[in-house]
Amino acid sequence: MELIEHYVGGKKFSGGSKKTGKVFNPATGEQSAEVKLASKSDLDDAVKIANKAFVEWSNKPPLYRARILFKFKELIEKYSDELTKIIVAEHGKVYEDAKGSLTRGLEVVEFACGIPQLLKGEFTENVGTNVDSWSLRQPLGVCAGITPFNFPAMVPMWMFPIAIACGNTFILKPSEKDPSCSLRLAELFSEAGLPDGVLNIVNGDKESVDAIIENKDIAAVSFVGSTPIAKYIYENCAKNEKRVQALGGAKNHCVVMPDCDLDQAVNGLMGAAYGSAGERCMAQSVAVAVGDIGDKLVKNLIKKVEALKVGPGMDKKSEMGPLVTKQHLEKVKGYVDLGVKEGAKLVVDGRNLKLQGYEKGFYIGGCLFDHVKKNMRIYKEEIFGPVLSVIRAKNFDEALDLVNSHEYGNGVSIFTRDGDTGRTFSSKAKIGMVGINIPIPVPMAFHSFGGWKRSLFGDQHMHGPEGVRFYTKLKTITSRWPSGFKSNPEFIMPTMK
Repeated sequence: MELIEHYVGGKKFSGGSKKTGKVFNPATGEQSAEVKLASKSDLDDAVKIANKAFVEWSNKPPLYRARILFKFKELIEKYSDELTKIIVAEHGKVYEDAKGSLTRGLEVVEFACGIPQLLKGEFTENVGTNVDSWSLRQPLGVCAGITPFNFPAMVPMWMFPIAIACGNTFILKPSEKDPSCSLRLAELFSEAGLPDGVLNIVNGDKESVDAIIENKDIAAVSFVGSTPIAKYIYENCAKNEKRVQALGGAKNHCVVMPDCDLDQAVNGLMGAAYGSAGERCMAQSVAVAVGDIGDKLVKNLIKKVEALKVGPGMDKKSEMGPLVTKQHLEKVKGYVDLGVKEGAKLVVDGRNLKLQGYEKGFYIGGCLFDHVKKNMRIYKEEIFGPVLSVIRAKNFDEALDLVNSHEYGNGVSIFTRDGDTGRTFSSKAKIGMVGINIPIPVPMAFHSFGGWKRSLFGDQHMHGPEGVRFYTKLKTITSRWPSGFKSNPEFIMPTMK
């Protein structure tokens, strides 16, 4: 059995902990590896190495850092197929979806390559007589990232490329369910010329998360995961005087207006609800059918969901792969059971899907509920699986109220041909990311990603300009050179003259 270790100081690191976790191939249900789980002592040792590396790395010119990032980008492109297959093997998503997620992570690396421009400060000459003032951004120190299982390449690359480009060093704790892609990325970064200790991968469970929170030498923490854990990390990082951005759960709505292009809406919902087996924080898990569009929408969805091709991720015919673990499969099935009990109409039931030759795999077919009510748990809670709920709304105002009343505010979409409806919706929706005839409105790397309400704890979104601000601190300098200047003591608030 392969043993997956940590990556600290530019090489594999065993640590002192004897704890291990199991890594599975979701397509077959078979265990593929064991992963070392770090103790608090192991995490602290990694932070010491990162702290030492920070001294030299933070003094490197931004252009020097950018050139290493350019080489890293080339290596990701060179080994794209290998990295994609690692994602498929441990997460289960289909090959093209895995490749797409790697590309979205690569786009953040490309954005970080422009760090010399992004770190330029502001200068004002003569803010007062012979007085100049300027601002600049400097790195924080050691930063940490805690990332989820659903995007083992993309979400880590939302974090560490920008943090490192800004001059910080980084501790990444990936999900213990699929850690291998992060480790391979770290190896490639070292091959690109990144100094030892700048990027470190520490695998672990709650013990290592708590060690990150408590370690006084970690200046900032980035997190993506469920809302309860995001809130826990946000509150406890604040107690330990850390900067924090913690992205939580989601229940993304897709509002379908009567005037929409129905084929476009249905196809958009299919990809957004069932792509990656619904294991996306931007998955569309609620379709809000407005007016008389509901019956036609459901009828068209039923045909598509029943025809959904479910299979192993490396099968080119597969449109949806398995769920990540057996435990998560049981959780999703439990939500479908609950929806039936709550009185929603299960019009497509994927619970009994069996694939010949993959009987032990963690598969479930696409599930579709109709006539869901807003007081049902399947509407209120994040299922994180291939389960789409259709809820009916009488008109646009009722649909908008559903969106704004929900505790989550990650992403939302509307399908309509009416420009006024689209503009009003984008303005009034209390959601961080809005799509108009776009089912998954994930911003590009040069914008920033993040939700509102209980989908984000912290002030700043991830990657893009917000990422640069998060991983740097602002300093403003005001100077005057005493060339024959004479003055007397002043005991009032200084003003510029």
